[in-house]
Amino acid sequence: MTVLFGTSLPVGPAPAVAVGAGRTPAAAATRRPSEGSVHSWDLSTGVDGPGTRFVTFLAGCPLTCLYCHNPDTWKMRNGKRTSADDVIAEAAKYGRFIAASGGGATVSGGEPLLQPVFAGELLHRMKRELGLHTALDTSGFLGARATDALLRDVDLVLLDIKSGDPGTYERVTGRPLRPTLDFARRLAGLGKEVHLRFVLVPGLTDAPENIEGVAAFAGGLGNVSRVDVLPFHKLGEGKWQALGMDFTLRDTPSPAPEQLAGARAVFEAHGLTAV
Repeated sequence: MTVLFGTSLPVGPAPAVAVGAGRTPAAAATRRPSEGSVHSWDLSTGVDGPGTRFVTFLAGCPLTCLYCHNPDTWKMRNGKRTSADDVIAEAAKYGRFIAASGGGATVSGGEPLLQPVFAGELLHRMKRELGLHTALDTSGFLGARATDALLRDVDLVLLDIKSGDPGTYERVTGRPLRPTLDFARRLAGLGKEVHLRFVLVPGLTDAPENIEGVAAFAGGLGNVSRVDVLPFHKLGEGKWQALGMDFTLRDTPSPAPEQLAGARAVFEAHGLTAV
């Protein structure tokens, strides 16, 4: 193995762009679409960032992860064309409750950076208008699409690093690993707080050298405040079947508690807080 490191409520790699990098999103508002493809929104606690959060799930994703529990978010056409005003108005209903819980707002997907301008507008308005802590939930594959202006409105990045081995990563996602690593390094350079997510899949991502590679990389960044080692589950299998898609991990078991504890220990050995 070669390691390359150096419940929703329905609502119905490019280079980094320099334009707007020195301006606030509000200053560039006339160039922003007021609508995007939204799959759903929801309130969650302890899953999509700290505290209770208003989570907007944007439709569309360039990855096709073998264990995805929401394959219905892969296509932008599966979302509903929704205005930013409508999303902000919905979030505002819960603003005081969310703030009191120490929570905030998360823009997720799908992959939110498939719609970077719309995602940036939501993050900006959640933070500047509603005064909420903001989080961006992303695979990092399209991180080059996130302008510096967008990232200024992000308090926390929930970053998935699905494997440390390029071959395994491509097998899991259908895409190359390097763009995610490049984005992680960029976030470190900006001093942007990151919660890293790693899904432990028996027989796929649980090789000791794979876990060690991700842990060593994350431990060297200096901005990863938490690692969530998540157990593989098959809760999305029914969605795959409903969509007429073959869920190839149907016979894969969930990891045993001791496997999860062992993986967390590897991350902790690199000075990281793993849960």
